[in-house]
Amino acid sequence: MNAIDLILLNFNEVRRRSIKLWMSIPQDKLNWRPDDEAMSCIEMVRHVLESEYYYHQAIKNKGSIPVFESPFEKLPFNTVEDELIFAGPFRDQFIETIKSFSDEDLKIIKIDRSDVGYIRDLGDMLLRIAYHESVHTGQLLDYLRTAKVTLPNIWD
Repeated sequence: MNAIDLILLNFNEVRRRSIKLWMSIPQDKLNWRPDDEAMSCIEMVRHVLESEYYYHQAIKNKGSIPVFESPFEKLPFNTVEDELIFAGPFRDQFIETIKSFSDEDLKIIKIDRSDVGYIRDLGDMLLRIAYHESVHTGQLLDYLRTAKVTLPNIWD
């Protein structure tokens, strides 16, 4: 197994566990938030999916996108299923982009996000993207625990 295969395995495992959690959110808790400043449960799902789209564009651009137009922006929040269906083709394109890279690309391609404080190798950036989703999965676990929702076992 090469580095690209391991990165893809990580992305797939992170998303599998996220979906398991997201699908466990009761419909009446989709708009629940721990306080007025926080994202709601469905907003967090959208944030993860939209961020992945942004990061994909940044990777193709080899840096931040100065004027980002999100296809998610004008969509109403509905269900987790609707969010996943809409994001599906973008996810597929992102995975295909990752598959197009070589192990050497992971070291030599630089992603310049100096506008937000960093320039990283492609490999580092890809791991950061998966980590971002993982952090929000943990955050959403806490949300649901606080909201007294029965949690799925994502640690299978």
